[in-house]
This record gives sequence, structure tokens and C-alpha cells, in this order.
Amino acid sequence: MRIRILTLTLLIVAGAAVLPAQNSGSSSSQSGGGQTGSGNLQTVIAGSGIHDIADDPVAEVRNNRDWELGPFGNWGTGVGNRDNYKFFFAGVQAGMVLTPVIHAGIFSGQFEYGVNVIPFWQAYTPPPHTEIYNCGGQSCEVPVGGGTFTGVSLTPVIFRWNFLTHSRRFQPWFQAAGGVIYTTHKFPPDVLVPHGTPGGTSVWNFSPQGGGGVHYFFRPRRSIDFAVNGVHISSASLGDRNPGVNASIQIQVGYTIWR
Repeated sequence: MRIRILTLTLLIVAGAAVLPAQNSGSSSSQSGGGQTGSGNLQTVIAGSGIHDIADDPVAEVRNNRDWELGPFGNWGTGVGNRDNYKFFFAGVQAGMVLTPVIHAGIFSGQFEYGVNVIPFWQAYTPPPHTEIYNCGGQSCEVPVGGGTFTGVSLTPVIFRWNFLTHSRRFQPWFQAAGGVIYTTHKFPPDVLVPHGTPGGTSVWNFSPQGGGGVHYFFRPRRSIDFAVNGVHISSASLGDRNPGVNASIQIQVGYTIWR
């Protein structure tokens, strides 16, 4: 009888010692799996709660304030009196998320600064033709340039606002930007003048613009990007005349690597 009592007592003491150790290990494991601070970068809080960061590439970029780099292609058309103008260009864009999330209701988000370089820029305009002008009080036909214009472009100022979203795949944004365009011939086409005679438009133009778009994250740190921009093209009167392209709609598709 005494042996049975002694055995039972030893079992109870051993069980009491094992249970706290198991609870401590379980608690430590749960704490490590749900930690959202700098001690564990593999989890985030977003959407419905705590989950693995690999399941939420949008939150990963947002939390890390990553920078982006990638190529893009662009197609566009003029509107209004320039609806017969078409555009195509391709380049590379880079950007850096500069701020943590700034809470402002439905406008909550992060500020990003970016630039792009466009080594291939083309505008397709009606071929050279004649137009009727007022020449000293009477009508006359004068030659007007046209055709394909080729150049390069730089946009050194892109101010982008990445909206706060609970989506794990889509990151919407809005931007305002300004750039400069150089073409090998004066753009837009204008009345032709003899070589060496001042006149017409300019090979230098500026491109203030604004629009919006979305990153679609198909895997962590990789996204396909879609954007629509309204672009104004003007020489700011660098030439004798400044007809410009008052408005154009540009549709952009890109691929981004986030680091």
C-alpha cells in the first residue's frame, strides 16, 4: 500500500514538472509566430489579422518601404484637335517609398518619389501636307510638316501617392509628374520654313502630366503595373510658335522588381 502511494505521488510530481515546460514552449512558439515587430519580419498584420508575409506582398512592400525598378511600354493618343496624333514610347522607371503610412481617412497611404528615362519616344502625325493660311489678307496654301517624330524623354519628378489598401495583390496609386522631351525634328509639325530661317516650333518640349494606376503583385516583390496618364506637351514658347499638344491619353504597362 505504501509503495502504491509513493508511486502515485512520484507520478503527480513528474506530471506537474512536465506541464509547465510544455506550456512555456507552446507559449514561446505562439509568441514568435505572431510577433509583428522587428524581431520577426516573417509576419504582418493586415486584412483579417496576423498571417505569413509571403501571403501579403503588398503589406511586405508597405512595411519595408521598398524601392522599385522596372521597364514599361506606353501607347497614347491625342484628344481634341490632336486626335490624329498617336504615341509610343518605352523606358525604365525607378522609385522609392519615403514615408510610413500616413492616416488621412480614405486618403491614407504613403508618399513615393520616382523618375523615369525614355530612350525611345515616337509620335505619329499626319504626313506632310498643305494648309490654307491667311497670307497678308488673302488665303494661300503653305506646306506643313508631319510624319513620324523620334526622340528621348526624361521625367525627373514623379510624386506618387500609394493608397493604403487591405488587398494582398493590388496596390492602387495616383501621381503627378513633369518631364522634358527632345525630338530630332521640331515638334509638333508646323509650317515649313527655309533651312536656317527662324520659325516654327521647337525640338524641346515639356510634359506636365497626372494620372493613376495599380500594381498587381503576382508573387512577392514582383508586380505587373497598369496606368493611365493625361499628358500635356508644350515648348513653353521656346520656338516662334507653341501650338503644342494640349491633351493626350497615355496607357502604360510595366513590370516592377521591388527591393
